[in-house]
Amino acid sequence: MRKWSFYTSKEIKPRGWLKKQLEIQALGLSGNLDIIWPDVKNSSWIGGDKEGWERVPYWLDGFIPLAYLLDDKDMITRAKKYIDAILSFQKPDGWICPCDDDKRETYDTWAVLLIAKTLVVYYECSGDERIPDVVYNVLKNYYELLKDGKIRLYDWGKARWFEGFIAIDFAYKRCRESWLKDLAKILKEQGLDYNESIPLWKKPLNKWRFETHIVNIGMMLKSEAVSCEILGEEYTDNAEMLHGVLEEYNGTPVGLFTGDECLSGLSPIQGTELCAVAEQMYSYEHLFAYSGENKWAERLELLAFNALPATISDDMWTHQYDQLSNQIACVRFPAKPIFRTNGGESHLFGLEPNYGCCTANFNQAWPKFALSAFMCDGDSIINVLPVPSELKTDNEHIVVETNYPFENSFRYTLEVKNAITFRIRIPSFAVNLKVNGEVIDDKELSFDLVADEKLKFDVSFDVNPCFIDRPHELKSVKCGSLVFSVPVKFKKRMLEYVRDGVERRMPYCDYELIPVSDWNYAYCSDSLEICRKGVGDVPFSSFEPPVTLKTAVRKIDWGYEDGYDTVCAKIPESREPVGDELKIELYHYGCAKLRMTEIPKI
Repeated sequence: MRKWSFYTSKEIKPRGWLKKQLEIQALGLSGNLDIIWPDVKNSSWIGGDKEGWERVPYWLDGFIPLAYLLDDKDMITRAKKYIDAILSFQKPDGWICPCDDDKRETYDTWAVLLIAKTLVVYYECSGDERIPDVVYNVLKNYYELLKDGKIRLYDWGKARWFEGFIAIDFAYKRCRESWLKDLAKILKEQGLDYNESIPLWKKPLNKWRFETHIVNIGMMLKSEAVSCEILGEEYTDNAEMLHGVLEEYNGTPVGLFTGDECLSGLSPIQGTELCAVAEQMYSYEHLFAYSGENKWAERLELLAFNALPATISDDMWTHQYDQLSNQIACVRFPAKPIFRTNGGESHLFGLEPNYGCCTANFNQAWPKFALSAFMCDGDSIINVLPVPSELKTDNEHIVVETNYPFENSFRYTLEVKNAITFRIRIPSFAVNLKVNGEVIDDKELSFDLVADEKLKFDVSFDVNPCFIDRPHELKSVKCGSLVFSVPVKFKKRMLEYVRDGVERRMPYCDYELIPVSDWNYAYCSDSLEICRKGVGDVPFSSFEPPVTLKTAVRKIDWGYEDGYDTVCAKIPESREPVGDELKIELYHYGCAKLRMTEIPKI
């Protein structure tokens, strides 16, 4: 049975740096795609002539909770405008996607699964009473078409069959009709079994396949957690086994798996698609909610505080398609790109480098992360993510004041009308845990509050920076949930142009990042000194990171990958020092747009 349930944007609000991050997002691409990007502005979903498949549902999936978390009336009105238009085109039989009736058989119904999930998100934010009936009719029509063999899952729908269970669970809780269970069984029967794909994950190829596509895999990790109950199956924590294989053969220091665009092995110069970051985060949120196991929340933090901000510009107007652990330049490849199946512009920061899916889909990552700060189970509440946030319901008001993960002190203020048990998840790496200055040995704090009680207390813990072993006898540096890199200074080259009728102009143009500082270093000291500088107006600033580590390095003859002059060699050509010891500051990975994250220690 599910351990924890999610709250809604009416009940959870971001505070502090997290609110700043969401405000930056609202002022950037996320808050403006319906104004500047034809695939959203003139989408077939709202009667236009542009893309009518995944991009508008993707965008709304993040734009809607962003609007409601910030209580932004203009954004809420714009979201409703899109929902109203989409609902107006729903067919009498329930079909909702922008597709002619005679084209349904060849329409990839991944879009059906996605829009149904997005409508659930809208209902949870808005309470719009039209939505339950709309979702019911979408799913009933989908079931009838699948049951009668008029359509089948193929390609993306086949690879992402489990995404439909968000809406199926939503509908089943309201009507308890057996056909929803039958629909769930059809989806699983026609969908990919990723356990059978494991051999393909162990030896990545320069070949595009649905079974090794990194976004499919990021989504898939939650499949058992979202589907087992309605399928009547036992929960086995299959995701942990799959995660172990993926990490062993394709892992990165920041909890991602390489995939540019399909699984890409353990090389630090292979990339990971941004959509995978957002979807892996969403999977971990559901895995924690279902299992209650802290490992998923800790893995979620690792992605959110490192991989997510690293691949999006400070102003959130541009993003990469692919990020690399060791990324010394982001410039167009004149010939063959380093990526396995992606194009030569994939690591540029831009409007839609390589492909526009990430332009629409990255929007969900921060808002859904914010919505996972608290979860509940009856009269028990847990602070899953100890980030600055507030929970306010009819019964309780809880405020968390903190700059975590940049600092590790927290002030909790609670006020309840009825008795509750309040829990705080403590990360496994926390040491010297204290409550109101008193050392505590527990790894999860629990407080029983009686009716009409008010409680205020402080929590703190320490974290110890350390070197982590990486493949190829390289090291990365970690401090709590933050990974650190040698930052590479850069200058930006702005690229404004029009391609296929889509305009790139400042601030949503493309940018190359050209290195202007050295990067060919090896660590030469065990010392890692934490320097906390405070969180500014841009929490993950590329120029003023809130926390750094000081250490010593020496230059080595690292060299370039064969055939390239903007990509460092996968493994250093030599580990012999060629310079004197230097003291440098390591930047938090999320702040280092150009960086060396996996380097030797000599």
